[in-house]
Amino acid sequence: MDGEFIDALEQLQREKDIPMSALVETVEAAMASAYRKHYGANDDVRLEIDFEERTVRMFARTLVDDGDTAGDDGEAQTSAVRYEEHEVDAAEFGRIAAQTAKQVVMQRVREAEREIVFDEFSHRVGEMITGEVQRKDARNAFIAVGRTEALLPANEQIPGETFRFGDRLKLYVLDVRKTTRNPQIILSRRHPGLVVRLFEQEVPEVYDGVVELKSVAREAGARSKVAVLSRDPQIDPVGACVGHRGARVQSIVDELRGEKIDIVRYSDDPAEYLKSALSPAKVSQVILNEDEGSAVVVAPDDQLSLAIGRRGQNVRLAAQLTGWHIDIQSQTQWESQAQRAAEKEAAEQEEKRVRVYELAQELDVPSAELVEIMKEEGMDVSSHASSVTSAEADIIRDLLLGGEGTLDDIELGNIEIEL
Repeated sequence: MDGEFIDALEQLQREKDIPMSALVETVEAAMASAYRKHYGANDDVRLEIDFEERTVRMFARTLVDDGDTAGDDGEAQTSAVRYEEHEVDAAEFGRIAAQTAKQVVMQRVREAEREIVFDEFSHRVGEMITGEVQRKDARNAFIAVGRTEALLPANEQIPGETFRFGDRLKLYVLDVRKTTRNPQIILSRRHPGLVVRLFEQEVPEVYDGVVELKSVAREAGARSKVAVLSRDPQIDPVGACVGHRGARVQSIVDELRGEKIDIVRYSDDPAEYLKSALSPAKVSQVILNEDEGSAVVVAPDDQLSLAIGRRGQNVRLAAQLTGWHIDIQSQTQWESQAQRAAEKEAAEQEEKRVRVYELAQELDVPSAELVEIMKEEGMDVSSHASSVTSAEADIIRDLLLGGEGTLDDIELGNIEIEL
């Protein structure tokens, strides 16, 4: 073996980007396999490569048993075992042994390539990369990323997006999986993380962390909503992301094939945040139910359809962005419900008044005394006169309520009073 062998190793190192130490280990394993195939011996084999002199030498280490040895007293001692190393001429290998060596080298090189690709891309999950469309089948697209081919599955493509050979795309590294062949790199064009990475690329304030993207909600190919917050009170987060005359956000829209992007201002106040999230619609009122994580949003009648969006898209994205369940109503609907609730409460109060009045009659309690109790409980007494002493009022309360309590504690229609 001579300099041509070293030249071949260096060429492999350049083309496959495999460390020379790994290549030398691979060739040693291959030569050992060929040696054992040819000689039928299980000796250790090592290579000695001098890159300056451009020489390669191969050595085999053989286990030698010198047999029993005699001690000073003439008795036999344990046999002496040692290793002998001798140089081997690889040219002596037969054709089959040489073929075996070649197969081992190619197999190890492929394994080394797979490990390098996996190590490189497994650390890049969640990053954005640029790739070139190589080919496409009925569903999936195959993207060249450097010397590696990655997969863009159908369910990770932007709906309606078409590709041509050679198209350059920005893609989100979704996953890297080990397979029996090459590592499989899964890319995405519809993941919300792609929007985040595009903003980091186009908006220096986002990249530097001065403007933070608090949340992203996306329906790929149609619309995205991005909530932004500034760490510097002198910087407007929405203006920074939009850019001069919309130049920054337009670059992202162009990359995403015309997908609309709403940039909304984040707020720690849930009501204000919900109002921003529903833009471009203007809403008039937000009623929160923090225990259930839900909110009723009231929009003017002429803003209702805009707040809901086409096929519910705007309110759906706002719910994803904020994490609140949103029930959106028009001003007319809300006022109608409020009126019905007020009427229902008035009816319940009237029912209670009538029932208590009937009970008072059964107990022969003077009407004026009953009115005083009703006034204390905040009930409607417009149809009654009122004049009673506090002592008499206490007695009547005890008679009607059986001791401590309020009129609200009475289950109407199920009252039992013992005198």
